Amino acid sequence: MKPYILFTFVLMKSIYLDNAATTPILPEVVTVVSEAMHTVYGNPSSTHQIGRKAKSLVETARKNIAKHFNASSNEIVFTAGGSEADNLILHNAVTNLGVTTIITSKIEHHAVLHTIDQLHKEFNIAVCWVELDENGSINYNHLAQLLQQQSGKKLVSLMYVNNEIGNVLDVRKVSSLCTEYDALFHSDAVQAVGHYPIDVSVNSIDFFAASAHKFHGPKGVGFAFVRNGFGIKPLLFGGEQERGARAGTENVHSILGMEKALVFAYENLEKDTRYIQEIKNYFIAKLKSNFPQIAFNGWSAEASKSSYIILNVRFPKSYAMLLFNLDLKGIAVSGGSACQSGSNKGSHVLNEILNETEAAKTSVRFSFSKFNSKKEIDFVINALKEILV
Repeated sequence: MKPYILFTFVLMKSIYLDNAATTPILPEVVTVVSEAMHTVYGNPSSTHQIGRKAKSLVETARKNIAKHFNASSNEIVFTAGGSEADNLILHNAVTNLGVTTIITSKIEHHAVLHTIDQLHKEFNIAVCWVELDENGSINYNHLAQLLQQQSGKKLVSLMYVNNEIGNVLDVRKVSSLCTEYDALFHSDAVQAVGHYPIDVSVNSIDFFAASAHKFHGPKGVGFAFVRNGFGIKPLLFGGEQERGARAGTENVHSILGMEKALVFAYENLEKDTRYIQEIKNYFIAKLKSNFPQIAFNGWSAEASKSSYIILNVRFPKSYAMLLFNLDLKGIAVSGGSACQSGSNKGSHVLNEILNETEAAKTSVRFSFSKFNSKKEIDFVINALKEILV
């Protein structure tokens, strides 16, 4: 007889503080996605009843999503996420709308920076970099100067909320400047959609990108907002889906999941914002009292200037194994400096706003959701005390 081998599994406490990277999917969204996969299996391009049902649900979702932003349904183009939406918008700005100059910052998401770099190589467009202060805030006077100096068709591309340091853009000011100087305005709003009210009838944003998994929806689905009057030519060819703006059969169940997640996000926005900001404030207070030498990158510790979700903490020296040791304790976070990210270059955002000495110190991005608690924060503080002795 073979002996039985007994395995003992110890369930580690898991604390997820990386919500700026992605968020847990709401149970209600999982239900919608699962039911759609079972019952809405038709191709929306098919003309039979089953296909028409899928098409109707996709178009209803488009209409409902648009309502959250005071947009028209035909201004929403479904994509595979925020990166595709940014690519679609920026490529069209240059190849379809005649933009010859893009004004942006060096701390944008790589979905924007790498796309602009490729457009510069392919089409020799001019790229102007707006100045930043030591906290990563846009110099709006310099932005106005750049807009005034540049001739030809211009586009400003500035993210609504910075994904690393949480700085919130003064969208109204940028919108006003773009209107004054006859420039188009694109914003990567991936960290803002579902977390901040966005009204395109008030702010003259011409284009923005969104991704469902940042507001407790499914991964692999998002949308581009493209204001009426701007024709969109596809990046992907092969079909006439999305009114010719994007080839490929629509990701029906994920689109319906995104719609549900957005409804929950905006129905509970005030309550969730207040709760998450309280968690963030509690963490800041605990960090300051237990680790007086720490600093905060950007405006991430200032409630009036930063996202209530993101806190970027700079420790007083380099701790090469900090993220690893936090992970061993079941705490999921993101790193900022090179030794944490696995990159020799480190965070392009922190390298841009910090001097060499400060950028070499260990920075960690903690990001929160409504599923976090003060009890979890206490656990993280105690873990940091153990690790940083």
